[in-house]
Amino acid sequence: MAEWVEGVLVPGYLGEASQDARWCQQWTEHTVAIARLHALWLAWQELTDPATCGYTGPSIWHRDHLDPCIRELRAPSGPFAGCIKGERQIHHRLPSRVPSGWSTTSP
Repeated sequence: MAEWVEGVLVPGYLGEASQDARWCQQWTEHTVAIARLHALWLAWQELTDPATCGYTGPSIWHRDHLDPCIRELRAPSGPFAGCIKGERQIHHRLPSRVPSGWSTTSP
C-alpha cells in the first residue's frame, strides 16, 4: 500500500499541499490516514481490474472512493490538521497522546 500511495496517489492526485488541501509527508504516522488510504487502495485494486468490474470501474473508484477520501484526509479538521506547510517544509505535529489518567488499565 505504501508504494501505491507514494508512487501513484501522491504524484498523480495530491499535487502541492496548501492550507486548504493538506497532506503530510509522514502520513504513515497518522492512524486515521492509514485506515482511509488502506480502504482506498483496496477499492483501487478491485475497481481498476476490468476482469472484476468492467471498464467503468476506474470512474466509480474516482467518484465513490477517491474524491470522498481525499476530501476527508485534506480537510482543515482532518488527520493532517496539525501538519502545516512552511515556506520550504512541512512542520509535522501529531496529536498529543492520551493522558495517562484516561487509560483503561489500572496502575
